[in-house]
Amino acid sequence: MPELARPGSPAPISGYRIGLISLLAAAIGCAAGLIAYVLYDLIGLFTNLAFYHEWSFHFRSPENSHLGYWVIVIPVIGGLIVGLMAKYGSDKIKGHGIPEAMEAVLTSRSRIEAKVAILKPISAAIAIGTGGPFGAEGPIIQTGGAVGSLIGQIIATTAMERKTLLAAGAAAGMAATFNTPLAGVILAIELLLFEFRARSFIPLVIASTLATSVRYLMLGQHSMFQIGSVDFRVPAGLPYYLVLGLVCGAAAIGFTKLLYWVEDQFERLPVSELWHPAIGALGLGIIGFFVPRVLGVGYDTISNILNNSLTLKLLLLIVVFKSLALVISLGSGTSGGLLAPMFMSSAAMGGMFAMVVNRLVPSAHLSPGAFALVAMGAVFGAASRATFTFIVFAFEITHDFNSVLPLMLVCVIADLIALKYLPSSIMTEKLSRRGLDVHQEFEADLLKQVRVRDIMRKDVVVLPPEMTLRELGDSLVKGYMGINLTRGLPIVTAEGELQGLLTQSDLLRALEENPAGDVTVLEAASKRLVVTHADERAFDALYRMIQHDVGRLPVVERGNPKKMVGFLNRSSVLSAWTRQFEEEHTREAGWMGRFFPVAPQDK
Repeated sequence: MPELARPGSPAPISGYRIGLISLLAAAIGCAAGLIAYVLYDLIGLFTNLAFYHEWSFHFRSPENSHLGYWVIVIPVIGGLIVGLMAKYGSDKIKGHGIPEAMEAVLTSRSRIEAKVAILKPISAAIAIGTGGPFGAEGPIIQTGGAVGSLIGQIIATTAMERKTLLAAGAAAGMAATFNTPLAGVILAIELLLFEFRARSFIPLVIASTLATSVRYLMLGQHSMFQIGSVDFRVPAGLPYYLVLGLVCGAAAIGFTKLLYWVEDQFERLPVSELWHPAIGALGLGIIGFFVPRVLGVGYDTISNILNNSLTLKLLLLIVVFKSLALVISLGSGTSGGLLAPMFMSSAAMGGMFAMVVNRLVPSAHLSPGAFALVAMGAVFGAASRATFTFIVFAFEITHDFNSVLPLMLVCVIADLIALKYLPSSIMTEKLSRRGLDVHQEFEADLLKQVRVRDIMRKDVVVLPPEMTLRELGDSLVKGYMGINLTRGLPIVTAEGELQGLLTQSDLLRALEENPAGDVTVLEAASKRLVVTHADERAFDALYRMIQHDVGRLPVVERGNPKKMVGFLNRSSVLSAWTRQFEEEHTREAGWMGRFFPVAPQDK
C-alpha cells in the first residue's frame, strides 16, 4: 500500500510575526517623525545661513532675501556640494527619493545601504536650503524607508517582511511631512507594496499613526498647506471639473516627458556627473533671480494659491518658471522631493483655469482655491499612477467632504489620459530605462479563488498494478490508451484504489535495473504520494507541487485518501489562467448581438 504524504498549505504568517513586525514598524514610525523634524530644522538652518546669514532653524522661504546676484551663486554652491556627496558618498542620494525606494524593493530585496539614511537628508537639506525648488517629502520618504530596511537587515527577517518595514518607513515619512496618515499608508501600498494584506497593512497603519503623532509634538497639528473655506460648486461645477481633468492629464504627460528629456540632455554633456547638479543649479539661480518665488520649498506659496491670494499673472509665472526650475534642477541629478514643487505648479494651473473660466463665463462663479486643490492632486496622481493616494491626500488637507466628488472626477480623468499616452509613470520611467518592469496594478490571485475541482482532469488514463513494464512499453509503442508519461500515470486497482504513481523517471530507473521489463508498474512506481483534495484552493495545490518538487498531484476524496477522483498537473493550473484570459478578452454578443454582431477580431 502506498504511503500518502499529508496535504499541506503555505504556512500562514503567525500572529507572533505580525506582532513583531508591527512593533518594529512602531519604532520606525517614531523615527520617521523625528527625521522629519530634524530635516525641517536642517533646511531652515541652511536657508538662513545661505540667504539671511543667520544661525537660525526657523523655516522660511529664500524669496524674501535681498542678496542681488548672489541668488544665482548660492544654488550653484549647493549643487556642487551635492555633486561631491553623490560622487564620493552614494549616488543613491540623487533624485527625488521614491523611485530609489522602489528600485531597492525590485533589485536588492529591499536592502538599502546605511549611508543612504544619513546622506540623503543631509544632501536634500543642502540642496533645498541653498534655493533648490524641492520638497522635503521625497527625502524623508526615502530616509524613512532606509531606516525600515536597515532594521530589517539587523534582525532576522524575510524579504517580504523587510519590504513591509521599508514601506512602513516610507508611509511614516509621507505622514510626518504633510500630516496625512491615510495618504501615507495608501502611497506605500500603491508605489511600494502592490498588495493589500493584513501582514503589511497593520504595520503600515501603526507606523503612519505614530509618525503623525510625533509630528504633532514636534511641528504641531496644522497641515503644511493652510486652506480656508472653499466652495467646490457641486454639482453645478462638474462640467468645468471635467475639462480640468483633461488639462491635468495633459499636464502630467507634458511634465513627465519634459523632466526625462532634460535628464537625457544632462547625460549627454561632455563633463563629469559631478558637475551636473551645479550646472542645473546655475539655471535655477538665473530663474530665481527674476522670479524669487521659485526658490525653496514654497509651502507658503501653495497656501497663498489655495486661498486665492495671488493674481492671474503671478499664477502664470509660477506655472511656467516653477516647472522649468524644477525640471532643470531635478534633471541634473541633485537631491530633493518632487511632490511639493509639482503641487505648487499644478495648483497654480488649477487656479488659473478657474480665473479664466470666470472671465469667459461670468455666471460660472468658480472658486480658484477649489480648482487649485483638485488640480494639485490630479496632476501628480496621474503622473505617478497613485491616483487613489492623492484623492485621499487632498481630502485630508481640506477635511471637507464636498471636495470628494470633484477630486474623484478630475483625478480619474487625468489618470485615464495619462494611461493612454504615458507608458511609464514619473516614478517608474527611470527604472524602465534600466530594464526593470514595475507592475503597479492590483490583481487578486486567481489560484486563490479557484478550487482544485474546477481545474482537475477526470479523463486520466490509469494503469492496473499487475501490468508489467514490457506490456506498458508495447502500449507506448503502439500508441494505445492515450498514455503520456510526461504527465505521470496513476496506478489504480479494479476497485478504484490508488496504489502509486508512475513517472517517466520511475520508468527509466526501473528499466536500467531490469532491462527485460519483467517488473510490474507498481514495483517501479513511487509509493509515497503527495495528494490534494477537490475542495482545496488551486493555490495550495500549486504550492505543494513546488514544495515537494513534483509536477502532478492525484486528487483524492477527503476522508478516503485511497479513492482517486481526479488528477492535477501543471497544464491544469495553466488552464485556470487561460479561462481568466478568455473572460477578460473575449467579447460576448449580448442581447443586442442580433442587431450589432460582434466583429470576429473582437471575439
